[in-house]
Amino acid sequence: MSARFSDFLKYYGLLISAAVLLTACQGTKSLTSKERRSLDQLVDENPVFKKSFTGFALYDPAEKEWLYQKDAHLYYTPASNTKILTLYTALEVLGDSFPLLHYERRQDSLVFWGSGNPALLDPTLPMSTDAVAFLQAHDGPLFFTHAAFNDRRFGSGWAWDDFPYYYQPEKVGLPVYGNFVEFIRDKQTERVKVWPKYFERFVEEDPELYPRSDNAVIVRDEHQNRFRLNAAALTGKPYRRYVPFHYTPQLVLGVLQDTLSRNVYYLPKFSKNTANVLSSPRPDTLYRKLMQQSDNFIAEQLLLMCSDKLFGEMNTRRMISYAQDSLLAAAPDRYEWVDGSGLSRYNLFTPRSVVYVLEQLYQKMPEKWLFEVFPAGGKEGTIQNWYGPADGGAPFVFAKTGSLRHRHCLSGYVRTRSGKTLIFSFMHNNFTGSSNAVKEQMDLILRWINAEL
Repeated sequence: MSARFSDFLKYYGLLISAAVLLTACQGTKSLTSKERRSLDQLVDENPVFKKSFTGFALYDPAEKEWLYQKDAHLYYTPASNTKILTLYTALEVLGDSFPLLHYERRQDSLVFWGSGNPALLDPTLPMSTDAVAFLQAHDGPLFFTHAAFNDRRFGSGWAWDDFPYYYQPEKVGLPVYGNFVEFIRDKQTERVKVWPKYFERFVEEDPELYPRSDNAVIVRDEHQNRFRLNAAALTGKPYRRYVPFHYTPQLVLGVLQDTLSRNVYYLPKFSKNTANVLSSPRPDTLYRKLMQQSDNFIAEQLLLMCSDKLFGEMNTRRMISYAQDSLLAAAPDRYEWVDGSGLSRYNLFTPRSVVYVLEQLYQKMPEKWLFEVFPAGGKEGTIQNWYGPADGGAPFVFAKTGSLRHRHCLSGYVRTRSGKTLIFSFMHNNFTGSSNAVKEQMDLILRWINAEL
């Protein structure tokens, strides 16, 4: 092959690539010129969006057509839009059966360890007592090990000083009680209630902790379970707080012994032979909590469960690598994906690749199921107060939010009055002030899509 002909092929290939990209960014012929001009005014020429960085993609899954794109090939911090990838991965890997525990019988003893399942003793989830009943039914000695957990307590790129906040519990192999301690005062005259009661022994009053504050303050030491309460937490206004506890094998033993009313022993090292699995049917309640409440803990534990099922160890990085190379390999752009929840600012996605995974979900799951799991505009979840029908009718937006400071995303499905279901992804980064301004503009655009397309 001559050098000139080789150069021609390279040049021709570049032209083809540029043409494909241009077509993707400009949309398709399925929009009329009037419709495209309207979207240009609403999106591309939007004065609010021009103050920051905005990407937008709108796709018709029935026709397999991009209807409109604005900077949809560029990367943005997705925040909790990351949970869309986690949902898809969990559905693909875990299927219709959820592992609760792994166990082996050694003579009269039962050795057990976690699968990453977050349900154990969490009353907000189904299956919360199934594993407890199984352990109580065993007459011989019980031994707990967490040798299958091969990860760190926090994800890559998480804020190290957010450890005491409800949205950042530690990742673990065998969660208990959602890895939270709940502090409640329903009335000003009542004492503080601590749930689970097991943690009452770790609570103390600290008169020097914000003594002049009228607000309840609860402080936990980072590497131990010592919860200090200021005076206002004991005598002030009613409140409800969720504080993550620090996970240790000894703590798990204490909780299990308190719950089972019997001794449980710890095995720091354990060589697995033929492990058995205690399973339950797929709990859609868990997926609804993941998406509608944007539960970070469930998101992280789901990836650990997937890793446990595929590789026999719980490791988020390994699971994400597998999902990238197999489940999501055909996405338009490779995801810079590091955790299950979106807490990390290291995550970077493009709007068109978020649309890709939303389309995969739409193809593989019934629409009714998706619309029950995703938050519904004006009705439930994180968009309960946004994107609702003006006439009080049925919701037309079903979408996942994603928020970090100066970043807000919204991706999901929008129904139109003409009977179509379209897929969209908004990603806004680097705005200042409240996210309400961009939400108001997205509300206008989604209403226009619902009415005009």
